[in-house]
Amino acid sequence: MAIKVLVVDDSSFFRRRVSEIVTKDADLEVIGTASNGAEAVKLAQQLKPQVITMDIEMPVMDGISAVREIMAKCPTPILMFSSLTHDGAKATLDALEAGALDFLPKRFEDIATNKDEAISLLQQRIKALGRRRVFRPILPRTKPTKPSTTSGASPARETLQPQRTAPRSSAPVARASGKKYKLLLIGTSTGGPVALQRILTKLPANYPHPILLIQHMPAAFTPAFAARLNGLCAIDVKEAQNGDQLRAGCAYLAPGGMQMMLERGGTYGRIKIVAGSMDMNYKPCVDITFASASKLSGGETLAVVLTGMGADGREGARMLKNVGATIWAQDEASCVVYGMPQAVTAAGISSQSIALDDMAEAIIRESGRG
Repeated sequence: MAIKVLVVDDSSFFRRRVSEIVTKDADLEVIGTASNGAEAVKLAQQLKPQVITMDIEMPVMDGISAVREIMAKCPTPILMFSSLTHDGAKATLDALEAGALDFLPKRFEDIATNKDEAISLLQQRIKALGRRRVFRPILPRTKPTKPSTTSGASPARETLQPQRTAPRSSAPVARASGKKYKLLLIGTSTGGPVALQRILTKLPANYPHPILLIQHMPAAFTPAFAARLNGLCAIDVKEAQNGDQLRAGCAYLAPGGMQMMLERGGTYGRIKIVAGSMDMNYKPCVDITFASASKLSGGETLAVVLTGMGADGREGARMLKNVGATIWAQDEASCVVYGMPQAVTAAGISSQSIALDDMAEAIIRESGRG
């Protein structure tokens, strides 16, 4: 049975263009269109689509407000269309925080190098969201910001404990292995911005290792995403720059359109940012960062593969496992798209599948030896 899609945009040309692309795929069906957010909320309740494509800037009600209303009244997977600008990045992150699951650039030439590839990518993204068996909106939970430097408590003396905000899932978090680590790696794609926020906001300021984050995201978005995370987290978060010396308690987000690698230097290593080659599907690429880390930190690495389409991270995780690193995957039930985690799990590379709500606690417990 075809996945039912509602197309929302104030431009009649764009509504028609997206509808044409969707209906070219036999597994997709457009069941309605809306020209503003208010219409989208109404039609979402009436037509009960399986996926909604949503513009951000619209009259009457904007896309972000519409996402919030839809999530409150009839939760539905939503794919946002965004401009690749600073303002577009901020608005898209607001939409994801409101409950949208994925986004694509509104200009199709920004999606891929040729028209057919762009059409296929849009169809794949819609189908990935529509195939979720049970849709439960995964909304981020904000945490207290960084501790004040004027307070009497020293971050270095804080107890390394998970900062809980929700009841634990039914699956217990495994005990710590007792292994020592020097580095935490996290790779993700679709659903990653919210998943990363859920995990990183629970880590304490004195988290004992550097963290490398690889999120499939355009170059215009990563500075805004890093800044947002930095404002919400007790740890420091920054967009990685070439030559950054890794330090404990800091997360480095791979810049969009580039590749993030590690090289020797300092206590934990140094970041090397290189241009992504044209033949690479992902920029940044989880496989490249994981493979680079396997040569530097080896078995003293904890690598986590979160929600996302495709299999990026599998081969890099395999290289890490071969040198003794620990590999974990997000479990299927808590993923937006169970692609990347499934790839490492099916290949026998990951040792645990962990629910998103339990991931931060598991990381803290495993890392506790410092």
